Amino acid sequence: MKNKKLFWVFALSSAVYFTQGIEGLPAQSLFYYLKETLNFSAEKIMLIGSLTAFAWLIKPLIGYLVDSLFSKRVWIFISLALDITFVLFLGLLQIPLLILVALLIVSSGSAAFRDVATDGIMCVEGKKYQATGKIQSIQWISLLIAGLFTGLGGAFIAQRWGYQTGFLCLIPVYLLVGLPTYLYQEETLEKRQSTLFADLKILFSNKQILIIGLFIFLYKYAPSFGTPLLYIQRDSFKWGKMWIGVISTLSTVFGIIGALLYYKFSQKINIKKWLYYSVFLGGLTTLSYLYYTPVSAVVYDVAYSFLGMFIFLMVMDFMARHSVSGLEATSFAFLCSINNLAGVTGNLSGAFLLPLVGLKWLIILSALTSFLCLLLINKIE
Repeated sequence: MKNKKLFWVFALSSAVYFTQGIEGLPAQSLFYYLKETLNFSAEKIMLIGSLTAFAWLIKPLIGYLVDSLFSKRVWIFISLALDITFVLFLGLLQIPLLILVALLIVSSGSAAFRDVATDGIMCVEGKKYQATGKIQSIQWISLLIAGLFTGLGGAFIAQRWGYQTGFLCLIPVYLLVGLPTYLYQEETLEKRQSTLFADLKILFSNKQILIIGLFIFLYKYAPSFGTPLLYIQRDSFKWGKMWIGVISTLSTVFGIIGALLYYKFSQKINIKKWLYYSVFLGGLTTLSYLYYTPVSAVVYDVAYSFLGMFIFLMVMDFMARHSVSGLEATSFAFLCSINNLAGVTGNLSGAFLLPLVGLKWLIILSALTSFLCLLLINKIE
């Protein structure tokens, strides 16, 4: 790459997102610990998952801190130092469930700071070089490559050891990601003299940002049914931990292909038109889960990973292009927090509706909610 500055933007972005992906290494072990050791129901596991995502819902506040204090590189270094501390606690100590969940929430908050700082760099440099889509493609390719390790590696750790080993394996990754963070030379800008209230006022008085935010929420919201499908895989299909890991890894490979295609075509497609088409595609793919067998489960995981990653990157690119100049970290974080809020709301509503309506009607309701965003798509400039 001829542009050295842009090269280190790509390197830093890919390193941070690889870290974000590899942090899923203990996830399978944690799921099995909650399901098979503590005998938690699907609804309870979904609730715990929602709690750990709390920090990602206050990303505008995190964005304000990143935009206003220190540099974005410094925030990444702070996050990495905290991450090492947290995984040492999680990996070395036998702790009660309540403290375990509390540490997971705090650790998630540290990761959110790292994510917001990196995305702020992506927005600033990406808009400068008209490369937001390409940078995000590289970010998520890196995250998916990490998923190749978490798929089989997480299954192996779950089968041989447990979640504590998974956390300890993260320490070398946190140390290595500091190298591109150090080598990226962030442009020194005079810090904005502003307040959180003033910055949020700018965002909330921007009609287009509010319309886009509401669109993102309606686009992403759907009652979740992913955890019940994992229960079917374990209890009905009798799939082993390693086989689930193999399927996860295969799906990740096809997700990488989807990200590579978006890297190639990100600067050529009409995002607004493709978002419109993707709404109908999303509704149809959701309904397909009404037919769920051991064969179709594999087909869905593979095919939808490919389609889902292309569409996901399109949405993220759409948000990055509409970030507010001077408030890139804050405005992009604001849109991402709405995106995350939709996911958490979907998870909680899925947990609430599952025992009331059953899996079949939960899938149908999830498909129907896909079309709510069509009311706003023509209002986006």
